[in-house]
Amino acid sequence: MRKTIKVFLFLFLLNMVACYNSYDLKDKKSENYIDKSHKSDLEISLSNETLTCLSCHKIQTPSIVLQWKSSPHYKNGIGCYECHQAEKKDIDAFYHNGFYIRVVLSPKTCGKCHVQEAKEFMASYHSKGGKFVESPKNVLGLLTTGVPNAFVGCARCHGSKVRLDAKGRPIAGTWPNQGIGRYNPDGTQGSCTACHYAHSFSLKQAREPKTCGRCHQGPDHPDIEIFELSKHGIAWEAHKSEIESKLDRKYLILGKDYYHAPACFTCHMGATVNGLKTTHDVGSRLSWNLRAPISKHTKNWKEKRSKMEKVCENCHSISWVKDFYKAFDAYVELYNKKFAIPAKQILTFLHKKGVLDAIPFNEQVEWDYWHLWHHEGRRGRQGTAMAAADYSHWQGIYLVAYNFYMKLLPHADQAVIKAYKEGKISRDVVKQWERFKFSILNSPEHAWFKRAQTFKDLEDLEKFYLRKYLNDMQNKTFE
Repeated sequence: MRKTIKVFLFLFLLNMVACYNSYDLKDKKSENYIDKSHKSDLEISLSNETLTCLSCHKIQTPSIVLQWKSSPHYKNGIGCYECHQAEKKDIDAFYHNGFYIRVVLSPKTCGKCHVQEAKEFMASYHSKGGKFVESPKNVLGLLTTGVPNAFVGCARCHGSKVRLDAKGRPIAGTWPNQGIGRYNPDGTQGSCTACHYAHSFSLKQAREPKTCGRCHQGPDHPDIEIFELSKHGIAWEAHKSEIESKLDRKYLILGKDYYHAPACFTCHMGATVNGLKTTHDVGSRLSWNLRAPISKHTKNWKEKRSKMEKVCENCHSISWVKDFYKAFDAYVELYNKKFAIPAKQILTFLHKKGVLDAIPFNEQVEWDYWHLWHHEGRRGRQGTAMAAADYSHWQGIYLVAYNFYMKLLPHADQAVIKAYKEGKISRDVVKQWERFKFSILNSPEHAWFKRAQTFKDLEDLEKFYLRKYLNDMQNKTFE
């Protein structure tokens, strides 16, 4: 009898403990509590909120979950909720299966952990890339082609403003939007996932040259094409298999961890054995603005050049690097002085004198000028910066010269004659144009075009400019 009573009491107490534990867990946890007893060691470190997300998304979007499980985030217990969580008061927050979340993640989100990287990125020109997409200056995107193109063309690289519906969800047309200069609902600019693809966030993928080439391609900035056919790009492709195993490392130092060849990240962002630290401000080593119609030195350009020279000096001698930059500077100054500045002066004259109206791209000469600097001019300057000879010459300044002499000047003449016949300008303006054009073509840079009478004249000019160039290389500091 006593034995029966003892067994009964033991079972009663055991049941009470189980009930207490059950009540305690239910009381302490939210209604979305997930039992972790069957989870792996890594999953045990994940939050209940993230486990709730996974319970649906591993079925609905299995590849996203697998991508995330391959990421450093997963290995460090960072899950869906840790990145997508929001507060009810947030402008982009909406209620989803028991939690307030947001869809659009920004540098502010990433910056909670990646403080320095987010700070550098938000200070860079990359994060400002979206400012022109919906501006009046984007005539080609918004009007000449059309608004749908502006959002699937311009914005997918540059970024644009993400708009929300009444519930805080991003609306179609402005989302999906992975443009690097995206305007986010939280007030920040920039998209980290433009380069670090969700949800694997692979450093190997981010360091792949084609990641940059997704946007840095095509007729106006063919940087990936230039790189791939340069000695740097050829060496990278040839030795990629020797470097690949290291590309997912957090710290990757040129001259220590690899030495075979540089990629885009090496020169513009990477750490070097001679003291440069990794940066997410891709403009911090650029001494020229090669994007503008007329190139100018960037702010604090000497400091920036010194940084880029330190990258070069891992593989080249100091004198080699200095000589490269002398030739590069001479090319940019040639483009500026001979073509870009006179071309801009021609367009300014035509607008100021009433030959052209205020509407851009409604006259042929305006298209000529656009292609001269925005396409051929950029190709030549960027090709020279990356030591790609064909882009410097045939696909660059050769076409700049052709456009200048054979398109822009003749079409400017035609526009002046047309404006005179239509009564928009006086005979005096026509004479002003002739004098102005003569002053351009009579300059030393253009002497061959009008002043040379014989081949001997051309030969003498060639000898003169060759001597001048070699003398400049020896004696002049290009600034």
